[in-house]
Amino acid sequence: MPKITGLGGIFYAVKDPAATRAWYRDVLGLDGEYGPMLRWSVETGDQPYSLLGPFSSTDYFKPSGKDFMINLRVDDLDAFVEVLKGKGIEILGHDDEGYGKFAWIMDPDGVKIELWQQVDPPPAS
Repeated sequence: MPKITGLGGIFYAVKDPAATRAWYRDVLGLDGEYGPMLRWSVETGDQPYSLLGPFSSTDYFKPSGKDFMINLRVDDLDAFVEVLKGKGIEILGHDDEGYGKFAWIMDPDGVKIELWQQVDPPPAS
């Protein structure tokens, strides 16, 4: 039977798509012909997964005024945060939840980005 195999992308309207693509390239190292591209590969030992996470009305996306947030996986959160700081990017917060480490930034269009280093294997489905 056919099945969904993963997240294809997140699409949203911005004022200047070229500037947004440049920011994702220059700040986060994500580039591609049609926009920032994540090439999924087997990561070492953590059984990578993606998640669609519906939220009710929440403050979790603040300070963004958007009704969504983008979560990006990173392999070494602490080192990545230091790279971002070196580029002058404000880190909104940093947390270790036990099952994963998190940090938050904003993109140039006011979209909150959650950076996540998976620590534990995925939960049972």
